Amino acid sequence: MNSLTQCPDCGALLTDGQTCRDALDQMLYWEAEFPELGIVHHLMVLAYHLQHPALYSEAGLAEAKRLLIAFMWEGNSPQDVRRQNLRAYDAGHRTFNIKATTESRGGYSLPVTWPITAPDVVASGAENYIENVTTWAVSIFDSLEASGQLDSSS
Repeated sequence: MNSLTQCPDCGALLTDGQTCRDALDQMLYWEAEFPELGIVHHLMVLAYHLQHPALYSEAGLAEAKRLLIAFMWEGNSPQDVRRQNLRAYDAGHRTFNIKATTESRGGYSLPVTWPITAPDVVASGAENYIENVTTWAVSIFDSLEASGQLDSSS
């Protein structure tokens, strides 16, 4: 009999001791096994972390939301974003931590409902990965926008 738990961060339903991190690891494995799937790596990483905002610092979360807007709304490629922000993202020049610290942990001021989570993407299999990661990222954009928290300053 399967036991169900819920991810405290994104609300995903998890079975038999699985975690959202397990789903992330599966997606990373697929990208390593099938390099053509890496075309959506930037969206996958953002989607996962935006649904688990405590992995980011407050400034890192704001930057992640800005990147989501750049990719999903403005149509920038990862190469465009790297080129535009080369110095700002360089660890030697960056003025903020991306990862959470004891002093700064990202979070949302209001609850966000996520219609698609990392385990949902994995459940659909590697054969649908590119389409499902893209749909997942769009759902995150829409959910953050609907909750009034897409603005990188919120």
